[in-house]
Amino acid sequence: MMKFTKQNFIFLVGGIIIYIVDIGVDFWVASKYFCQGQYSWSILILCFRGLSSLINQIFSYEWFKNDWEGTDTGKLKWIFLVHLFQCGIFIRYWFALKYGCQAAFKQKSSGDTSETEPPNFIQNQVVDVVTDINMLRVFKTFLETTPQLFVQIYILMEHGKNDFCQYAAIIMSFCGISFSTVDYQISLRKSLPDKDEFHVLPGLMYLFYKLLTITSWLLSISLITLLSVGSSAILLTFLWICGFTWTLKQHTTFCKSKKMEYLYRTVVGIILIFTFFNVKGRKTKLCLSMYYATHTVVTLGILFVYLFWKPSIIKEIHFTVVSILTILSLVLGIIFLVVYYRCFHPTAYCRPQACSDEGDGEVGQKYRVKISRFQNFIMQ
Repeated sequence: MMKFTKQNFIFLVGGIIIYIVDIGVDFWVASKYFCQGQYSWSILILCFRGLSSLINQIFSYEWFKNDWEGTDTGKLKWIFLVHLFQCGIFIRYWFALKYGCQAAFKQKSSGDTSETEPPNFIQNQVVDVVTDINMLRVFKTFLETTPQLFVQIYILMEHGKNDFCQYAAIIMSFCGISFSTVDYQISLRKSLPDKDEFHVLPGLMYLFYKLLTITSWLLSISLITLLSVGSSAILLTFLWICGFTWTLKQHTTFCKSKKMEYLYRTVVGIILIFTFFNVKGRKTKLCLSMYYATHTVVTLGILFVYLFWKPSIIKEIHFTVVSILTILSLVLGIIFLVVYYRCFHPTAYCRPQACSDEGDGEVGQKYRVKISRFQNFIMQ
């Protein structure tokens, strides 16, 4: 398991700042739309925020219950109360800052831990806590940030109205997507013993691949929404059904309870609408190729439908600009994807039984290696 460094701690603090600012921007934009009489947009943005927060609190509380199983029930009651008021993420950030500060600035050697704790205990703790946070941020990104970005792009294209708060929301959405995708890859690799460090160049390749393919797809579904809101809803629902069905066939085991597992699969189905998400840690060359081939076909199909259904729109400047941006971002995104997987993606896939030392389970063993729930899969 790789070490939690001072640089990681700085990124953690940056993530907290962006999370808080993002909350403020959401309510600012919603209030602006409300004051302008755009009640539907205001309610929609708040609904994305509320749904994301609710699901994150449910997962966060369940993880606390699993991790603290057999401990003082009084603590869990307080934890439940905090999550009920939608503030569970801040408890996790407090633990992350506490352990992160010890790991990055105070812990010098294995001798800094007590004799009852295994070596690198603090390092393991902070990596697990930060990985939990980043998983929740991935959920937030695709339950709230990405849909909100889609709404902002649609409003911009449909009404042509733009102001500072709208641009601020779009910028914050892109920042949120960037931080959550890259930070999750960094923390996930740290939690898997056989993964290489996520250096700057592969990190940039991965970031551009994600951002460009997501941007292309958001522009595409914004176009189909302009043409027909009903068609867009049918398309997104069909894609969610396909993603949910694929996740069911993977027989995921991320959660301990069946109800939570189905909720997890439902969320993954939503994530798969916007980007590829590998839930089993298997080699996914075929699935990945099919996924982006389908997105490419659908994107080109939307553009051709526009040309044949509303040929007069070709003369409109916004369609020309959006079409060029859609195709360009898709092509560049696929290029970055190919470069990343050819040159920088780790080829060794972790298995839980391979993550433990050979002596695990032997009589008289002093320390037992804890298997993290995140070692059961890897996000691509």
